[in-house]
This record gives sequence, structure tokens and C-alpha cells, in this order.
Amino acid sequence: MASLRDLGLSEYEARAYRALLRTGPTTAKDLSRASEVPMGRIYDVLNSLEGHDLVRSQAASRPKKYVGVEPDAALDRLLEEKRRELDAQAEQYASVVEELSTELDATDPVDGEFWTAAVGPEDATDLLLERIAAAERRMVVVAGAPATGFDLGTVGERVTAELEAALDRGVEIRVLLSPETVDALPRSVGRRYTAELADNEGFSVRTTPGVEGTFNVFDGLEVCIEVPHPLSGEEPFAMIDIKDAEFAAGVSEAFEPRWAEAESLSFG
Repeated sequence: MASLRDLGLSEYEARAYRALLRTGPTTAKDLSRASEVPMGRIYDVLNSLEGHDLVRSQAASRPKKYVGVEPDAALDRLLEEKRRELDAQAEQYASVVEELSTELDATDPVDGEFWTAAVGPEDATDLLLERIAAAERRMVVVAGAPATGFDLGTVGERVTAELEAALDRGVEIRVLLSPETVDALPRSVGRRYTAELADNEGFSVRTTPGVEGTFNVFDGLEVCIEVPHPLSGEEPFAMIDIKDAEFAAGVSEAFEPRWAEAESLSFG
């Protein structure tokens, strides 16, 4: 059940304000009786309510009288106070994140390998977005399958945003597509990527026949391999992420000659 306490008032403040709406203009003594707020606390409560602009006082009268602000105005003022508090908290949290992002920088990769997998199209996409966001220097995207590969039309704006953010922080992105993948891309994809990514010097797209599989290489140390669904060619089944410098080097070594022989591609 909604309560004035949800908007920041104390129990005594909520009681006093509700009582004022019932009684109309009244003295502190009578309000204490009507609201069951102890007389020893009633003046502090009224001062606090005045601080929230929920109460007006008539100082000229003896004894002093108080009246509650109309509910619509009072609730709007309480809501605005909460918004200001939340904005201040958001700024505080952002400052904490900025400070911790430096303090918690990942250490240099250790020798050995680590792998993980995300099953299902949503989790697979989330893993891909996470790894794009973590890229620091360069990224290779290879899409050989038009249905389950790096389908820019399906992945949509979330990937676009992450790629733009990666380019903004200086990551070089190379995309190699099979002709089948190019033919399967909707026209809207070409327009979007031409407008938002193509003019960036760090972004380039090429095409060449015979491209097999769909995978991404990040910073020459990590490889994300998309596994198509065994029963459906229209969605990914899983994404396997392998952090292994030796394996990534082998994949990159196989990629480079294919990239060299590929033709530049401009959408639209």
C-alpha cells in the first residue's frame, strides 16, 4: 500500500500532514492531539513539513496556526525532491564507477586458456556484446553464414552501439563477409552502417567467397565462435568464448591471407 513514507516523510510527518488535511487550520497543540504525534515532537515535525513546503503557517495569530498544502501540490513537491535525490545518487554512483574502473583494471593475461559458453540466442548475443565492449585495440569479425552469422539486421541497434563505442575508444574493426552473407543482409542494414560506421577510419568491410564459419577475434588473444542451432539455420545455438593467445594467433594467421585477397565492400 502506497505511503507518504515512500516519498521520504517520517511516520510522525505523515501523520501530522494527514491530520492537517482533516482539521484545516489548527494549532500545534490541537494537531498533536489529532495526529497522535507527541507534543514534545510536534514543533520539530511542523518545521520539517515546512521545509518540504507541505505546510503553511500563520505567524500573526496567537497561538500560531498551521494549514496543510493541497495534496496535488504536496505530492508534486515530494516527487520533485525524490527526483533530485535520485539524480544526485546517480551522479555519485557514476563517480564511484569512474574511480573503480581505474582501480579495478584487469591484470595482464596469464598463460593458459579459459573458455566459457552462452547457450541460446539471447545469452549468445549478450556474451558477444560483452566481449565487444571489452575490446581494447582491434577486432576481427568473420561471418560466413548468412542466417546465423554476424547478422547485422537481427542483432540490431545493440551491436551498432557497442561497435560505435569501440571505434570511439580507438578499436580497429575489420569485418569479413561471405557473398552469401552480403546478399542476405537487408537494405536497411547497409543504410545504417553506411551512415554510422563506414566513414570511421578504423572500420572496414571486405567480402570474399569461401568464408566458412562465424567468429570474432578480440585483441589477438580471445576468440568468440558462434555455434549454429543443430535444428534451425535461422538462429545461433551458442557462443563459445576462448581466451587463449596461441589459439587466437592461429585463427588470426588463417584470417590474414583471406583478408588480403578480399574485396572492399561499401553498403548501398
